[in-house]
Amino acid sequence: MPVYFVNSMSDKTRILKENVPGQWYVDDSCTPCHVCLEEAPKLLKYNEDQTYVYFLKQPENPEEIDAAQRALDICPTGSIGNDNT
Repeated sequence: MPVYFVNSMSDKTRILKENVPGQWYVDDSCTPCHVCLEEAPKLLKYNEDQTYVYFLKQPENPEEIDAAQRALDICPTGSIGNDNT
C-alpha cells in the first residue's frame, strides 16, 4: 500500500467533529469550494448547511486511498489531513 505524507497545513487539533474516526480528516479551515468532492465523492460530504465538508467514510481500498490523496492534494485551504496511523 502506498505511503502518503501528512499535509503540513491541516491541523489535527482542529478536526471537525463530523469526520468518521480514522487517519483521514478535514479540519475547521475548510471552505465549501467543492473541488475535493469532485475527487472523492464517496468519501467526503457537505455538512447540513453546506459550509464545509468532512470524511463520511474512511478509504478502504487502493482506489479510495488514491481518491482521498487527490482530494488532499487539490484542497486549496490545506484543510484535509492524513495522520498515517
